[in-house]
Amino acid sequence: MCRLLAYLGPPATLEELLFAPEHSLVRQSYAPRHQRHGTVNADGFGVGWYDRDRRPEPARYRSDRPIWSDRSLASMAGLIRSTAVVAAVRSATPPAPVEESGSPPFTWGPWLFAHNGAVEGFAGAVGAALRGLVSDRRVAQVEGSADSAVVFALVLDALDRGAEPAGALASALAAVEEVAPARLNLMLTDGTSVAATT
Repeated sequence: MCRLLAYLGPPATLEELLFAPEHSLVRQSYAPRHQRHGTVNADGFGVGWYDRDRRPEPARYRSDRPIWSDRSLASMAGLIRSTAVVAAVRSATPPAPVEESGSPPFTWGPWLFAHNGAVEGFAGAVGAALRGLVSDRRVAQVEGSADSAVVFALVLDALDRGAEPAGALASALAAVEEVAPARLNLMLTDGTSVAATT
């Protein structure tokens, strides 16, 4: 399971958003107050942000290591300022591998996407069935082997069909739930608004 953060507001540094709060995302990764599955979020992390003065697509930094052990992120967090940020710390749901490609957020074009939860049976027939729902155009873009990457491809397919962000999340959620039970919290932003499910 992951812990997610979304921010839209006045310019703020990654230090202010990820490290400074009393119960920051970094602190939650090793000292969670409430966590049903696992004890820490040590299977990777990621952060995406927008710098519209430079480009419309988000920048992203992620790793398969725990966020608390990444000195590079800690050293640059005070230098990166944005009005829109998505971050996540990951506790991989077995049998999902611990690999950078499984760490949210996922990106495509102007979009940042994060997912907390798990699709039951994804490593077997369920994963194959869900991949079969992804358009040919998007199949090649599925990054990594995590269920999150396939769910994001379903979201992108819905956006391609003209859905608004909230509708795209609902469409992907419905598609997954037709195939298998799932615990899904989804988050999507283009840097100007955030859509999420709970």
